[in-house]
Amino acid sequence: MIYIKSKREIDYIRESCKIVAETLQLLKKYVKPGITTGELDKIANDYILSNNGKSAFKDYSQGGAVKYPGYICTSVDDEVVHGIPGNRVLREGEIISLDCGVVKNNYFGDAAITVAVGEISEEKKKLMDVTEKSLYIGLEQAKVNNRLYDISHAIQEYVEENGFSIVRDLCGHGVGRHLHEDPSIPNFGRKGTGAILKKGMTLAIEPMVNMGRYDVRVDSDEWTILTIDGLPSAHFEHTIAIDNDKPEILTIC
Repeated sequence: MIYIKSKREIDYIRESCKIVAETLQLLKKYVKPGITTGELDKIANDYILSNNGKSAFKDYSQGGAVKYPGYICTSVDDEVVHGIPGNRVLREGEIISLDCGVVKNNYFGDAAITVAVGEISEEKKKLMDVTEKSLYIGLEQAKVNNRLYDISHAIQEYVEENGFSIVRDLCGHGVGRHLHEDPSIPNFGRKGTGAILKKGMTLAIEPMVNMGRYDVRVDSDEWTILTIDGLPSAHFEHTIAIDNDKPEILTIC
């Protein structure tokens, strides 16, 4: 079931999303060679708590799976998503995807950015730029009476035109009353298909783009998703509310 949110509900979601956006911008300032992913996790949680929010990821489990142990996801280089924060030290030339979810007043927000650790290669810069731009190209299609896969198709087309691949096994999702709601939103698909977009839908759009093949695997920790070929991946995400002519990006500050 796809939930249509009231104005009041969107106001609550916006409040959670504001904390998400501010947390990610704060973390971006701390990403540098020598910091650990665990230190970033603590910085994020401290900020979230200081704003009367709570991490939406900590102890999250679906279908009896192992509970997620971190407050945010920290995915480095060939880690696509769901990288677990810990003792890993960031090194010059890596890229790290930071994924943050917050719940406040029982409503959720979710977003992600990918950040360079010091100086990175031109190939990684292009990967990050294309992934971020593909998100905004997809969002241009997120308006009333368009179809869900209009978003998906726009993302896929731009990414593949630039020589990269869209991860097929992972997708965006509805968000708001729960962290993950219907509909699932793949980053590939046929234009003009899928659910009709309606005012009041709140969606998390999140292209995950690989430098090499789109195939992925799950690590032994049962959470971290890695590229099958060991090449890097980038991830950008916004929570949006569908309005008439253009979406409102809620996870922006």
